[in-house]
Amino acid sequence: MTDLRDVTANHRFEQGFTDEGGTLRTVHADYRTHGDTRAILHVEADPALRGKGAAGQFMQSLANHARREKIRLDPHCSYAVAWFRRHPEAGDVLVSSD
Repeated sequence: MTDLRDVTANHRFEQGFTDEGGTLRTVHADYRTHGDTRAILHVEADPALRGKGAAGQFMQSLANHARREKIRLDPHCSYAVAWFRRHPEAGDVLVSSD
C-alpha cells in the first residue's frame, strides 16, 4: 500500500494497493472543493482490488488525511456515505460533526 496522495490538479485523492499478482493498482476518490471541505463525489477501486478491502482501507486513509490536514469531508457517493455510517469513529472529519 502506498501513501494517500491529494492530486489537486485533478481534484482526486489516490492510493495504490498491490493486487494478488503483485501489480500496483489504484483506489481513487474524485472531489469538489469548497473552502476547507472536500465533497467526495465518487470512490472507485481498480477491478482487480474489488472485494479485497482496499476501498475500505483507502477510506480510512482519507479520514486520517482529513484529520492531519484539518479539512472536512462531505460524502456524496453511496460508497463513501455507507462507509462513514459503518465507521462512526471517523465522523469527526465530516462537515456535519461540528
